[in-house]
Amino acid sequence: MTPDLTSSPAPSPYGAERVKQLFARYKVLALLLAVAAIWIFFSVLTHGAFVTPRNVSNLLRQMSITGMLACGMVFVIIAGEIDLSVGSLLGLLGGVAAILDVNHHWPVAATVPAVMVLGVLVGMFNGWWSTWRRVPSFIVGLGGMLAYRGILLGITGGSTIAPVSDNLVFIGQGYLPRVVGDTLAVVLFVVVALLTVRNRRNRQHYQLAVVPMWQDVTKVIAAGAVLLAFVAMLDQYGGIPVPVLLLLALLGIFTWIATQTVFGRRIYAVGSNLEATRLSGVNTDRVKLAIFALMGLMCAFGGIINTARLAAGSPSAGSMGELDAIAACFIGGTSMRGGSGTVYGALIGALVMASLDNGMSMLDVDAYWQMIVKGTILVLAVWIDVVSGSNRR
Repeated sequence: MTPDLTSSPAPSPYGAERVKQLFARYKVLALLLAVAAIWIFFSVLTHGAFVTPRNVSNLLRQMSITGMLACGMVFVIIAGEIDLSVGSLLGLLGGVAAILDVNHHWPVAATVPAVMVLGVLVGMFNGWWSTWRRVPSFIVGLGGMLAYRGILLGITGGSTIAPVSDNLVFIGQGYLPRVVGDTLAVVLFVVVALLTVRNRRNRQHYQLAVVPMWQDVTKVIAAGAVLLAFVAMLDQYGGIPVPVLLLLALLGIFTWIATQTVFGRRIYAVGSNLEATRLSGVNTDRVKLAIFALMGLMCAFGGIINTARLAAGSPSAGSMGELDAIAACFIGGTSMRGGSGTVYGALIGALVMASLDNGMSMLDVDAYWQMIVKGTILVLAVWIDVVSGSNRR
């Protein structure tokens, strides 16, 4: 029998579906590969200056502020909301910290808690307007972006508040002793290994699907290699910066909240289907209020670190910070529709943004080109989310 050469087999949909599944499953790996590509690109153009220990340390220190905002923003977006006031609120809280430290001579032990409490209260104020007053969070954030910037200009008189005390500066510019940093890296590696073993045993106990042993072993070894390279590089230039340590602690805390607590599951449920979650007995307004309070707390952390890093409170601090935080979340895989996203993905997105800023600054790229590049990447990240969402439907 002669084969029919006039007809061609229809393209199988399974190939495209497999690609989509692989992309969804290994999204973090794809992001890390993107970071590696960015670092290689700038390393070549700067003749290796981009990956020197000094520049990497500075890059991570710069990234820590955006990362703190992204930790709070990812919960806000997962819940189906948005907050455009975080940059102005960061500047305001950083200005308050500088005023308390410089003008009123408060000790750091009193300044930091006071600013943190103020951040939580302002965050709850935003959440109250968005939940109980039913004002869209976009409008609340837009109003806050203007109002908080105006308050900052008012309390500082439009001038820089400086110099802040050495104790406050240490929070933004200090380094951990190398022995302490190395010890923390070992402890973190042990924690990752134990959590991997625990997760595997729990899945076996409940007769859930378990990945092959070699995958878990590879994951732990890869985590150890990254930690070793990370600490070894930073040890060549002062050690682990204090802001980076604080960001790593927040990463662990927020990841635990998202994956191991009832509150975390409710955040995803609120973003996935608000009405169904409300009908199931969850107080959705209270959940959203808590999310905005956490966002205010992250603005307080970011404001304190920013003031300490600059050794001054600036009336222009935090400008465009909200856009960097939102872009970091979207680049890291958080869905603009809500109900999906991870904290570590948002922090990798923050690393992408910081790497672009740092690299383009080293190349003396004009400011307008930097804004064009970052805006384009943000649109592409949301476009990928929209395309993947339409494919799921």
